[in-house]
Parts: sequence; structure tokens; C-alpha cells
Amino acid sequence: MDRLRQNQRVADGSPESGEGVVGTHQKPAVSDDEHGWRKFLTFVGPGFMVSLAYLDPGNLETDLQAGANHKYELLWVVLIGLVFALIIQSLAANLGVTTGKHLSEICKAEYPKFVKYCLWFLAELAVIAADIPEVIGTAFALNILFHVPVWSGVLLTGLSTLLLLGLQRYGVRKLEMLIAILVLVMAACFFGEMAYVKPPAKEVINGMFVPTLNGQGAVADAIALLGALIMPHNLFLHSALVLSRKVPNSVGGINNACRFFLIESALALFVAFLINVAVVSVSGTVCSVDNLSPESSNQCSDLTLNSASFLLQNVLGKSSSTLYAIALLASGQSSAITGTYAGQFIMQGFLDLKMKKWIRNLVTRCIAIIPSLVVSVIGGSQGAGRLIVIASMILSFELPFALIPLLKFSSSSTKMGPHKNSIFIIITSWVLGFGIIGINVYYLSTGFIGWLIHNSLPKVGNIFIGITVFPLMGAYVFAVIYLTFRKDTVATFVDPNKNSLEAQTHSDIELSRPNGPGSMIV
Repeated sequence: MDRLRQNQRVADGSPESGEGVVGTHQKPAVSDDEHGWRKFLTFVGPGFMVSLAYLDPGNLETDLQAGANHKYELLWVVLIGLVFALIIQSLAANLGVTTGKHLSEICKAEYPKFVKYCLWFLAELAVIAADIPEVIGTAFALNILFHVPVWSGVLLTGLSTLLLLGLQRYGVRKLEMLIAILVLVMAACFFGEMAYVKPPAKEVINGMFVPTLNGQGAVADAIALLGALIMPHNLFLHSALVLSRKVPNSVGGINNACRFFLIESALALFVAFLINVAVVSVSGTVCSVDNLSPESSNQCSDLTLNSASFLLQNVLGKSSSTLYAIALLASGQSSAITGTYAGQFIMQGFLDLKMKKWIRNLVTRCIAIIPSLVVSVIGGSQGAGRLIVIASMILSFELPFALIPLLKFSSSSTKMGPHKNSIFIIITSWVLGFGIIGINVYYLSTGFIGWLIHNSLPKVGNIFIGITVFPLMGAYVFAVIYLTFRKDTVATFVDPNKNSLEAQTHSDIELSRPNGPGSMIV
């Protein structure tokens, strides 16, 4: 693919004003020999936008429940999850920078039609699962602030997200800054509360570096944590957002861009890691047996986003509920915006649809709102809270269908040329990736078999469910094996040095012709 395409376009079509995919102006091309912070700052943006997804209501919900149920024992999951997230997010950025295409576009070019449509469907399902916590979290915030019913808050969330996306042409950078400040308000609240409750440092460190899965539901909570941290749609999103930056068309320029995107992602995800650790630690400390009052015991036994403001009462007092809701609102809306962008790129990349951007926004929002609306109407806030955890588990099961193509493409010389992954990154990323996939398959199989054995349904019902579900489980395993061992056939890397040589040769030929550009006609 022509590398000039990367320098001439913004992913999904930039406006004539030069605004990028997230409303940021395209940065001027940077020469290979320019160094320092000025050069680094031209690449800042995509990583921090992607990192908002690691601070969304789904993360907060799973962090709160992990702390309430297991204290600090699952902090190692947060650490491994965000280290792995840094690896794969940097691979996604490298893929976009090197090929000039984002992940969904390369999937479309690489796979047969049936596989392409299956991957598109699964990617859309991942966007829906990622949007559910964001929609419900915002609805909870509106419920706390204005006592709006959760189902009404779901509808208002969809409308407000579309409104915010529509305002990007008037200066989305300021809007994003405001949202980022409000999200940091939540971070400051939990850091302040953590300083007040003083979780035991030894237990926190042990939880972070000593893997354990003790107690009922520990495996399910660990999978939910991973699903909330490592989201498939983020891989599509990051590979597209980096296309808003111009990169010199040379090996050195591409290497510099990949390095700067790695540094930016590391900084953004380190901040996200600290906030996640703070949320788990505060929940674990406040809800520990030694600190529980009768009232707190009831709240911790059924902890949800809608009831978590009591965790901040020590720091914020009576205003804890209001400030918590404002920060939750900002978290949900900022994450919803990034989720909508991911939906745009997935739809545009896999299907190459020429529909207008506002139509894609509307379609993406409607698809995400429907399941949240149905559950909130039927189950209320309790059902909506459970749906967040279910959505996080779905994301974990969905991960292989974005992760495996990314690992294969970023390790392929036909896709990446000299910029392909090193052997160390290849081994590390595949080991971690298949570790997560193995946990998913184990939990899926053992959990389902245990449910079949112990449920109260008639035997006929169990037989019917088994006949339906076991083939789906087999198809899941087969799909993972197919994606892993299928040989890539499409080349996307074009050597810039070869292009330059061919261009120079072509120019020399033109100059040597009697009527070429360099000749004089007498």
C-alpha cells in the first residue's frame, strides 16, 4: 500500500479544515533529524485518548467488586492486564504507522469474505459490550444527580454522546480537556480516600506481585477485570488514531514515530494503572471485615456503581455523592466518545461503507443502547449493574478475534517489513495472549459444565442446551486455531527506500529523453 496515503489522509476521512479523527488538528510532518520534547509532543494524543477506555465505568465497576470481594488479592490481574495492554496497544500503533492502514482495513484485505464478515460481527459485538458499561455508568450518574430513572438515563446518554460528537467541529480539544479534568477529579477522590484509609502497603504489594485466586467467584472476577482492561475495540481504535499524525516516509521516521507512540502509551497507561490500583485498594480497605459498620456491610455486599459514593465519604463528606456522580458522568461520556469512534473505524474498515459520519454515529449509538435499555427497564439498577460485569466477561472472550490478527500482522515481514516485532516481543505477546485465551476457555468449559450438572432444569432442557452450546464452544476453539495458523497472503509494506530509488530512476529516464522535462526544444 502506498505510504503516501498515510501522510495525505486522516483515518475515516478528515475534514478539509484538517481536523483529525478525534477532532485534533493534523500535526506537521516532522523531519527525521529533529529531536527532543518538541518532536515527542507532536505525537501525543492517540495514546491518551485510548487510555480513557481503561478508566471507564466498566473498569470502575469491576475494580470495586474485586476489592469488595477479594480485598487486594486481584491486583496482580490489574498489573498483568495493563502491562499486556501496553504491549498490544503499542503493536496496534506500530501497525497503523507502518502500513498506513488500521487493523480493520488490513483484516478486510487479508481474510476471505466469510471470515471477514464474521470478524466484523464479532468486532461490532465487542463495541456493544464495551459501550454497555459506559451507557449504564452515565445513566447511574444522571440518576444520582437528578434522580432520573436508569432507563431514561440510558436514552439521555445516547443523545448526549451524539451531541458531544457533533460539537467536535467547534473545538473538541477544549471539550476533551474538560472531560479529562473531570475524570482526574475521580482519580483525585480515590487517591485522597486511599491516603485517608491507609491500605496496608505489604498486602497491596503482595496482591500486586503474588498471583492468587482464592475464594468463591475469584476466577470470574479475574476474567471480568481482564475483560474490562483489555478491550478488543481499543486495538482497532489505536491503529486508526495514529493515522492523524504525519510521519516521514523513511525507515528512521517510522521508527521514531513508533518509539514516541510507545512512550506516550506507557505514560497514559501508567496513570490508568495507578487509578485502578487506587479504586481496588479503597474498596478493599473500606469493605474489609475489620473496618465494616453494619451499614457499610450491607453496601459492600452488593456494591455497584450506583452505590459506591459511600466509599468517598471520609474525604468528601456530604458532597461525596455529587462529586462522585460528576466524575462518573465524565468517565462514561468520554469513554462513550472513544467507543463511538471505534465503531466508526470498524464499520468503515470492514465494510468500506460510504455513509456519512453522523449516520455511522447514530447507528453505533443505537446498537449500544438497545441491550442496556432492555435490561434497565426489566431489571432496574440491579440488573444494569450485573450487565456491566457480564459485558466485561464478553469482552474477554472476544479478545482473540482482534488480538490474534494483530499479533500475526505485526510479526509479519510482508505487513511490517523491517518494523516487524522482535523475537522477544513475539514470544512475550503470544505467551500472554494464549494465557488469557486459555483462562477464558477453561472458565467457559468448566463453568458451563458445572452449571449443567447443578441446575434445576428438566433433563430434556439440559440436553437441548448442551446440543446448542457445545458446538458453539467447539467453533470458538476452531476459530482461534484457524486465525493462529492461517498463513498471511497479502503484503502491505512498501519499502520507502525502494520507492525513492524507483522515483529517482524514473526521473533520470525522463530527463534523458529528447523531449523530456529537462530538454530544450529548438
